[in-house]
Amino acid sequence: MMRVDLNADMGESFAAWTMGDDAALLKTVTSANIACGGHAGDPDVMAKTMTMAHANNVGIGAHPGFMDLAGFGRNRMSVPRSTLQNQIRYQVAASIGMARSVGAKVRHLKLHGALSNMASEDPVLARDLYEAALSVAPDLIVMILAQTAHQQAVEELGCEWAGEIFADRAYNDDATLVDRSIKGAVIHDPEIAGKRMVEMVKAGAIITDSGKHIPASIDTICLHGDTPTAVQIAASVRAALEDNDVTVQTFEGHR
Repeated sequence: MMRVDLNADMGESFAAWTMGDDAALLKTVTSANIACGGHAGDPDVMAKTMTMAHANNVGIGAHPGFMDLAGFGRNRMSVPRSTLQNQIRYQVAASIGMARSVGAKVRHLKLHGALSNMASEDPVLARDLYEAALSVAPDLIVMILAQTAHQQAVEELGCEWAGEIFADRAYNDDATLVDRSIKGAVIHDPEIAGKRMVEMVKAGAIITDSGKHIPASIDTICLHGDTPTAVQIAASVRAALEDNDVTVQTFEGHR
């Protein structure tokens, strides 16, 4: 039987500003990547989102990124490596502490935005970031961009990991994501998203914009919570998978 997890980035509201419909997404997804205050989120949002995720039996993940509230973590930044590692430690520790306070547990880690994209191109950066996170919580399952430098880093570290693909993003031929500035990089049509995820999961491969198949460990599928059609995409992807005999459940890590 084929199985796959559905994850969404959430907890990305801040103070008086609301981003996404987390409550609705938590009815569909099986894992939640919750912002830790770096690129988005704040203590109140983090606590509320973790409480809702726990109530829905959704796996909770720390979602650290650049300390870039103004740019939502999507600006590539030059930060001294030791400082960047400490920023990851700081965000992961905040996530773990807040989860514990609401009776929940952080089980996985997923890098956000530009930081994740940069690490997908640079195995040394990826390893440094993952080592920093694991120095705080050694048992975290690292959610990686499958078949990128992320994977090289976790295989070298020997930690538990889960391979991720994206329902709402287009792929380059090296398995990295097409830059958001390029037309077609973000997929907004729920029906298209559902069909392409079934195709990739069944093929056990990332299918790029050019049609290239890159064999990959597909353990989880990401749906961005800030996409306008996120709730509809989540529902479409889950329905399409289940209609094609793919069980949707929270992922387990592997080495």
